[in-house]
Amino acid sequence: MNICVFLSAADLNERYTRPAREFAELLGKGGHTLVWGGSDVGLMKVVADGVEKAGGRLLGVSVEFLSDRVRQRSDEMVVARSLAERKALLLEKADAVVIMVGGTGTLDEATEILELKKHGHHTKPVVLLNAAGFYDGLKEQFRRMDEEGFLPLPLTDLVFFAEEPVGALAYLEESFGTA
Repeated sequence: MNICVFLSAADLNERYTRPAREFAELLGKGGHTLVWGGSDVGLMKVVADGVEKAGGRLLGVSVEFLSDRVRQRSDEMVVARSLAERKALLLEKADAVVIMVGGTGTLDEATEILELKKHGHHTKPVVLLNAAGFYDGLKEQFRRMDEEGFLPLPLTDLVFFAEEPVGALAYLEESFGTA
């Protein structure tokens, strides 16, 4: 399975890098391909290193203005002209999406992927990996949107919230009947 991971390129605390390393190891050992932003810095590097070390494939999709951060050791690397093109390519190349901790870029990617799913432009499973409770506030906001009728489909059809990496991958593998 090609699993797109949206996440930060920042250097982060162990409470965030530990779950990222765990997920990367599970992904690689499962024989899956990491589809990610292509950067070789911060949490993106942590995940790419972990997938590579565990035997998985790396498919990066970077963007021209970040080409100086591109990981040199990848099975495949695509460089998009714009962030919009990058997001479209990431989704196109993925069978599923996992959203890890991140800043405004990650939040932008996450909300666009969910908006596209909400409107039926894709049916790929989306998991929000809530490492160290990072997305507790967003989870509550989504629940409120669901309860108050802002979502045209049930929240459970839109996104799965996983508290641990093993739960995230188990959900994806079950969605694809490979569990």
